[in-house]
Amino acid sequence: MLLEIIDLDTYYGESHVLQGISLTVDAGEIVCLLGRNGVGKTTTLRSIIGLVIPRSGSILLDGLKISGWPPYEIANQGVGYVPEERRIFPRLTVRENLLIGIKPRKKKDRESWTIEKIYDYFPGLKDRDRQKGAFLSGGEQQMLTMARALMGNPRILLLDEPTEGLGPKIVETVKKVILDIHNLGTAILLVEQNMKVALKIAGRVYVMSKGTVVFQGTAREVQEAYEIRQKYLEV
Repeated sequence: MLLEIIDLDTYYGESHVLQGISLTVDAGEIVCLLGRNGVGKTTTLRSIIGLVIPRSGSILLDGLKISGWPPYEIANQGVGYVPEERRIFPRLTVRENLLIGIKPRKKKDRESWTIEKIYDYFPGLKDRDRQKGAFLSGGEQQMLTMARALMGNPRILLLDEPTEGLGPKIVETVKKVILDIHNLGTAILLVEQNMKVALKIAGRVYVMSKGTVVFQGTAREVQEAYEIRQKYLEV
């Protein structure tokens, strides 16, 4: 098992946000966290990458316990993170943003991501090589954030709402890029509000409500679980 979360409890102050969360992501999987706003999906990703420290429970990466580690050490173990709202460096150029993402490799069983390889997969970024991040469109900023995370050669990529605020054509592009990244051997844990997009690309799904997992299964099983979708997903 590549990533395993066991009985995780995370707090913000006295607010008990994650309440005994358990989930797994195997190598080569796309797994999605679904649920309405405020149920703990983003907190789950932030707990994995170390931006918040769980009070109890375990996070294992390839059997190594990483819960409580600082974010840079977790990233150096092969965990990439694409945060909500993109968070690029607006005063740096596209190339400079990408260079910041470089991290030492822990394993050499796959080809490294380079700027040249990134530009092959994201030709729109190549055209903006010398342009500052502040002048990119929303879709271009999303691509840059994903590309920057790939520069760290992650074994697993955490994606938080990658299609949020994007038009339908850009959503389709983002979806294709996620599948391309997955096909190159990177596991993905995806938080996504767009249920249609999530169910088209995810192999397995965890549905969250009020800090707990209330359902898990394949994308098809979620599609067939009308009561679950009505109670926890559909507005």
